[in-house]
Amino acid sequence: METFQALIAMIAVLAGTFFSLVGILGFLRFPDVYTRLHAAGKVGVFGVVLLLLATTIWTPLGWGRALLLILLLLISAPVTSHAIASAAYRIGIPMKQAVRDDLAAAQGRHDQNQMN
Repeated sequence: METFQALIAMIAVLAGTFFSLVGILGFLRFPDVYTRLHAAGKVGVFGVVLLLLATTIWTPLGWGRALLLILLLLISAPVTSHAIASAAYRIGIPMKQAVRDDLAAAQGRHDQNQMN
């Protein structure tokens, strides 16, 4: 049983590390703050959740604490990403190669990317 738990923990560590590395790669490669937030906010959270699951399986942390931490992370990470993206939009950071801008009409802006 202990060997099976160690195997599951190792798989979760490898998967969590993979997701975290993909999130870092996306953060470095994407052109603007909005797409970078998507990479860091979505993929990075899954990496951290898997690493936390591996830690819970490997050490006697307790499932209650781990599930609480995962729940708080899954609730707070999208809210934080949305707040950062909203602030970036409000201060006028342009989008690279935007296909559409749904907030432009609500904010009274003209699409600056169409002119470039």
